[in-house]
Amino acid sequence: MTGCSSEVGERLKNSLRQADTAARLGGDEFAILLEDGGDGVDAAEVAARILASLEGPFHLEGKEVFVRASIGIATADARTGGPEGAEELLRNADVAMYMAKEAGKGRYQVFEPAMHDTALQRLELKADLQRAVDNGEFVLHYQPVIELATGRIEGLEALVRWRHPARGLIAPLDFVPLAEETGLIVPLGRWVLQEACTQARTLQQRYVMDPPLHMAVNLSARQLQRPEIVGEIAETLTQTRLDPSSLVLEITESVMMQDMDLSIQRLAELKELGVQLAVDDFGTGYSSLNYIRRFPVDILKVDKSFVDGVNEGGEESALTAAIIELAGILRLRPVAEGIERADQLEKLLALRCDLGQGFYFAKPLSLRGVDELLTTRQTLEHRETELSS
Repeated sequence: MTGCSSEVGERLKNSLRQADTAARLGGDEFAILLEDGGDGVDAAEVAARILASLEGPFHLEGKEVFVRASIGIATADARTGGPEGAEELLRNADVAMYMAKEAGKGRYQVFEPAMHDTALQRLELKADLQRAVDNGEFVLHYQPVIELATGRIEGLEALVRWRHPARGLIAPLDFVPLAEETGLIVPLGRWVLQEACTQARTLQQRYVMDPPLHMAVNLSARQLQRPEIVGEIAETLTQTRLDPSSLVLEITESVMMQDMDLSIQRLAELKELGVQLAVDDFGTGYSSLNYIRRFPVDILKVDKSFVDGVNEGGEESALTAAIIELAGILRLRPVAEGIERADQLEKLLALRCDLGQGFYFAKPLSLRGVDELLTTRQTLEHRETELSS
């Protein structure tokens, strides 16, 4: 990505004022010195210009690439005190950048002293994460995916949890970004895939359904970029004897758009294995019909933020209806995420949404919880069959 970094550097320069200085720190990190950044207001204006300049696509070797940035701002003012030197100033900006990154890319954040404690906890968590991968401290929970018209459990989404020895169960949002950043997402993702496929095969044998229960697994940006991922998934399917059509690989819209040509190539390779592909969190990123048509996907997952407002009659409601209609036009199965209320379910049924998941049906469950749920459902179905006969 050297060419991309050079192109980013050019756009940075064009966003700066005459007196500002930009330097590349290494890799994909840049630093900018503003001589008169004031209390951060001027710096925030520059940061906003930089983010705007990066929104357009980059054209590299005939490919269209999208870049998102996270910006941290730290100020030094001799009159009010603050950082004692350049090293501390850079460290503060670095901490603010990570806070911006955790809030979602394409943002800037001004450093505040309270962030030091957060940064320290983050460093400790990063060290703990390596140990957790080595010691196998992770566990999968599973959220049922429901056929909305019938209430039938069609599949499960595997969601990783960290069973921290001191902090207890840690949710993915608190450690998956760290795993992605450090590269630990690769061994962690490999374990998630193996475990999810193993349990899917076991559940299929225990609870015979037509079609068989499917298992959805999330793929991160770093995993998708690795050419080895295709062979690893093929090997896992062979080892676990899981039919490829029973595996759904979920990739977020923003991850697919980081390098469109690479994503199309990798998804096509995965599709050849016979697995199903889903666009996760659809509607939160680029959401262009021109883009989505180029991806060989089977499922469109409507983000929870749209489902939350599906009954309010405003913009979100109209967008949710449009996304579900788009799925129908492209012959994709729509899945509504984050269903929490009966009125949301009714509206989604009226919009002809096929599948859904959320707390209204079930929270993510341990394997034992899944067993109990499926056993109860199976028992009820048998009773209904006996009564009808």
